[in-house]
Amino acid sequence: MSAFLTTVLTFPTVLWSVLLAACGAYWALTAAGLLHSGDDGGVEDAGVLARAGLGGVPASVVLTALTLSGWLASYFAHLLLLPAVSGSARALVGLAVLLGSLAVATAVTRALLRPLRAVAARVSPPAARPLAGRVGTVTSPHVDETSGRAAVEDGGAGLILEVRAQPPDRPRRGDRIVILSHDRATNTYAVTSEDRFDA
Repeated sequence: MSAFLTTVLTFPTVLWSVLLAACGAYWALTAAGLLHSGDDGGVEDAGVLARAGLGGVPASVVLTALTLSGWLASYFAHLLLLPAVSGSARALVGLAVLLGSLAVATAVTRALLRPLRAVAARVSPPAARPLAGRVGTVTSPHVDETSGRAAVEDGGAGLILEVRAQPPDRPRRGDRIVILSHDRATNTYAVTSEDRFDA
């Protein structure tokens, strides 16, 4: 165990360890309902990932796969190479391991994403339909101008939508909201509290 801890808590693997811990915290909070997987970086991060050949699935999934792959590559390279190196050469070899693990992680993640893209395409939400005026229920902790989700009945299985509300309106979980409009660029819906709409 001491060799494991020494490896994961020293350069270069410690950098991947921190990122891996952050990914674990993100997914734990998502599972607890305190975050949701739609909150994963926005258009800018998605564009960067797409240019790197890592688009087509949610950014949170891409970054988790990239981090796990990088951590594994760095851990084993660190374990095999760095114990035999000392002095100033250790920092250079450590930097090489870090860069090499990033390259390996990128290649592995690209390979992993190929089947995931096909799955994501099959389960992607249908094209936005006119929903203005529909009433829904907030399912996230709250709705504000940057995040939020709501369930809306559509006569079938129901829809879970990304919704946004402008201050000072801040509907909370369980509150009823009314859909006002759809933003095609972000695929989000502007909403307001039912009480405000009826006022």
